[in-house]
Amino acid sequence: METLELIDREILLFINGLHADWLDPIMWAVSSNWFWIPMVILFIIVAIWRFRKYCWIPILAATLCFATTDVVSHNVKESVQRYRPSHNIEIENEVHIVNDYRGGMYGFFSGHAANSFGLALITLLFIRKKWYTITALCWATIVTYSRMYLAVHYPADIFVGFCFGISVAVAFYIVTKAIVKRTGIDLQRE
Repeated sequence: METLELIDREILLFINGLHADWLDPIMWAVSSNWFWIPMVILFIIVAIWRFRKYCWIPILAATLCFATTDVVSHNVKESVQRYRPSHNIEIENEVHIVNDYRGGMYGFFSGHAANSFGLALITLLFIRKKWYTITALCWATIVTYSRMYLAVHYPADIFVGFCFGISVAVAFYIVTKAIVKRTGIDLQRE
């Protein structure tokens, strides 16, 4: 376990060490809540266009997926209590901190990774357009990268958040499709 933690730490220090003055404000913005708004608006617009009167179905599924990943990641952080890199006294002086932002005390697992990849995956499963898939996955990747850049998550925090997010997204998609099928709604024709 110590070897894995050491590898995790070294990867984080490498990624965080790639900082640049011009990139700091960009990563800060990408990590903010405001960066989510364009992606959410894009999904809602495409869902309305694609599903018309049944647009509420994928929007509700995505909302429930997001709520689940967000609540569970928060609860796991409080239960596991693994310090963020920015709060780890062994390396806190080695990491580059932007705008004195250190996040909450605990970081395992990343809510940003779970939320962004969960949201990206469930929405792209409904939309199924190449341009949207590329947009959603690039957006989620940039969001999660920013968390390591800002030294608030280790790569393992990101990886577990990613795995949890996609698992929740797949589960909600499968359940939603099963419910839709039972009700006789045909999302393909709308």
